[in-house]
Amino acid sequence: MIKNEKIKASEVQLTGVNGEDLGIVPTAEALSMARKLKVDLVCDSLLSSPPPCRLIGAGAARESAQQARKQERPAKVKEIRLTPGIEDHDLDTKRQQAERVLKSGDSALFVVRLQGKADGERAKAMLEDLMKSLNAVGRKKTGIQLSGKQAAVQLDPL
Repeated sequence: MIKNEKIKASEVQLTGVNGEDLGIVPTAEALSMARKLKVDLVCDSLLSSPPPCRLIGAGAARESAQQARKQERPAKVKEIRLTPGIEDHDLDTKRQQAERVLKSGDSALFVVRLQGKADGERAKAMLEDLMKSLNAVGRKKTGIQLSGKQAAVQLDPL
């Protein structure tokens, strides 16, 4: 994101403070409009000619740059390990942990370690219950996968 005097193009495609299209304007004139309105002239992309620029407040420019950086960050997959015989309170703690992970924008991968034959059904029921309770903050990416000594399901943030 390029601001104010750092824009080297001779003319820009200008968008006003309230989103109105002001057309193609010489850069010097756009800068004087920005100073008069006490806002910044921000260029979104230099790939087109003339480059598209906006008039936005200084705080809003900084905030939109932060939002863009946040969206660039790839989502991480956080693994949360469980056992089929987990106590209710511990399961609640893991649920809250997963909720925090999903709200921060990362994915949560629940992995249940299986020991015996009967553990598979218990693990599947526990994972379905977890998915139902976390429905407000995440949606399942994969179904419940039972494979060998573990059961797993991944939830992505909304």
